[in-house]
Amino acid sequence: MRCPYCSSEDSQVKDSRPAEDGNAIRRRRICPDCGGRFTTFERVQLRELMIIKKTGRKVPFDRDKLLRSFEIALRKRPVDRDRIERAVSGIVRRLESSGETEIPSEEIGLQVLEALKSLDDVGFVRYASVYRDFSHAEDFEKVIAEISAKIARDPSE
Repeated sequence: MRCPYCSSEDSQVKDSRPAEDGNAIRRRRICPDCGGRFTTFERVQLRELMIIKKTGRKVPFDRDKLLRSFEIALRKRPVDRDRIERAVSGIVRRLESSGETEIPSEEIGLQVLEALKSLDDVGFVRYASVYRDFSHAEDFEKVIAEISAKIARDPSE
């Protein structure tokens, strides 16, 4: 693994442990040339996924971009990092096991909305405002009314 500090081609693994509920391996590494320490994650990739954007352009699936979407929607919200990782891993697992190699971006957006709905209402509204392209206050009111109706039906949430 190339060192991110000095670009040396050699690094040594100092510690390995399971991460993300056993779906990845976290490795602590050290560069023998500069002494820099860094962490890498190793995950199983069942197939190469391509995302079809709204414009028709195809781009490789990027798990980190999916994770950043969750982090932006949930910024400064009381949601545990492990819950976010599990949600992202669940979406990736569903995409990889779907049998499809090309997936419309809208499908991923809907899966993110569904996951955020169960994680945090504020994060859900934040993501929905971008995903659904809210342009008026009424758009927010509709989504908040949906959430309020859901809470009224199931007060345990």
